[in-house]
Amino acid sequence: MVSTALKPYPFEFVKRKSVWHDKGRVERQPVVIAGGGVAGLTLALALAVQGVRSVVLEADDSVCFGSRAICISRRSLEIFERLGIAGALLDKGLAWTSGRSFYRQQEVLHFSMPQDDDQHLPPMINIQQYYVEEFLVRALEKHAGLVDIRWSSRLIGLEQRSGSVVVEVEHEGRRHTLEGEWLAACDGGRSTVRDALGLSLRGTAYEGAYVIADIELETNLPTERLAWFDPPSNPGETILMHRQPDNIWRIDYQIGKDEDPEKAVLPENVLPRIQAHLEMIDETGKWAPLWISLYRANALALEHFRHERVFFVGDAAHLVPIFGVRGANSAIDDADNLAWKLAHVVGRGAGEELLDSYSSERAHAARENLQQGMKSTEFMAPPSNGFQLMRRAVLSLASKAPGVRPLINPRQTSAIRYAESSALAQHDDEELFRHGPQRGSVLQNLPLRLIDAKGRQSSIHLTQLLRPGEYLLLVFGNGPDAACEASRAVKELPAEWAVRLLFVCSSMLEPVAQEHVVDSGARMAALYDAEPGTAYLVRPDGYVFGRWRSLSASVLATALCSMSGGAVKEAWHD
Repeated sequence: MVSTALKPYPFEFVKRKSVWHDKGRVERQPVVIAGGGVAGLTLALALAVQGVRSVVLEADDSVCFGSRAICISRRSLEIFERLGIAGALLDKGLAWTSGRSFYRQQEVLHFSMPQDDDQHLPPMINIQQYYVEEFLVRALEKHAGLVDIRWSSRLIGLEQRSGSVVVEVEHEGRRHTLEGEWLAACDGGRSTVRDALGLSLRGTAYEGAYVIADIELETNLPTERLAWFDPPSNPGETILMHRQPDNIWRIDYQIGKDEDPEKAVLPENVLPRIQAHLEMIDETGKWAPLWISLYRANALALEHFRHERVFFVGDAAHLVPIFGVRGANSAIDDADNLAWKLAHVVGRGAGEELLDSYSSERAHAARENLQQGMKSTEFMAPPSNGFQLMRRAVLSLASKAPGVRPLINPRQTSAIRYAESSALAQHDDEELFRHGPQRGSVLQNLPLRLIDAKGRQSSIHLTQLLRPGEYLLLVFGNGPDAACEASRAVKELPAEWAVRLLFVCSSMLEPVAQEHVVDSGARMAALYDAEPGTAYLVRPDGYVFGRWRSLSASVLATALCSMSGGAVKEAWHD
């Protein structure tokens, strides 16, 4: 990627140093993470909060520089909330709920993302990737005994052995050797780990190119996604604008097929086009360029994300077009999925077959994301005359024909359902439910009242009840029989399975003896198609593992045994 820095960002890029103490010996770690970007740092933090040690190898000496990912979804915020950094992101980020698209200078679409009182987090925030990484680093510094970030440390080779992965690392001209039980490749689109294993991404690489520019601009424009098709400032092509913190605006504009990309990215060619666009939208104030780079859309992925003891995460596993903001958000979901499974294998004795589900689930999610991303890309940057004609027809009709407007919608990222997975209940009562979150889907959020075992009350949203590494068993009803059976079911499970029981009651239990939530007006029961005795078992990543009309100790243990395997399975049978 061709990049040019024109002016310092209003952000302090702290240069960090690391010291290696191996003195020629092979250092051993449970998990080695190659790459200290969003994916690697999220994985390290998600492991640390579950008590699993890791070492992160980062080739640079600071967080990322330049204009990269800028949109963080609600799903990602829910993950970061479990990891303890959502507050910092929300304080710095700019929340937004809607976007506008224009054909030339006429508005043809105004879309809104779901946002109501059932949600406590915005559907999207804009925040620069370097802030996300910085907040992750600061959180990791509080877990110094569980994670070590080795800055200026580049992975240069690896060898898989029986039960471990040996990696060679270069740091300040010296070589060091690390041996990990597991290796997570979070080293980006040009993954060294992927190359070392002889693997290739497969899919579609688009020819169209976009210039990406960050500028400082003081304006009263709202925080929303703005898109122009065939505007006077970029005839025949597209322009996107996003507000970021610190009065920075991200401007992406498509260059023509006859333009030389290397020349198109030169400041003398970029700045006049930005000026023309700002004048077109009546922004006449002062502005200053910060950064210029070139982007080409790719829809590529590995077929499998696990290769023996190596896992691929984020851009190392898949490259998703930027339209719909699936890149960094997919990487965060990857890390969240892998972390709880690694923690259960490394720290809780679960069988290694649990880790196969990381590949099957996240490779499936990547295929879904690529499919949606390709649809958006083919509209934003038509790859042929046929797509160009279709887009022109849609845009021409959109102002008078609402039925075609969904074709303009950028299809923003959303959580992907895992319809089939070994990490879901193989036998539950799914077919007996008429609606509600299905097995393999994320929870539907809503506000509740939490009552602890001492009767203390607090307002909370459902997704805030999730804790790193814990299953959450939700059992509906005030009746003592269901409560007694559910309590017995959980008590008979091995403690290392970490299943937390929570009753969902229509009123406060008396006397208070068990933590529970009050479902005022039975709204959650209606949303979840729940009757007295209905049970939902939720995985640590917020996905529904299974749901039952009634749940016994044997049914619960059998469902978990079918997934966890290994030592934990044997312990339960003993």
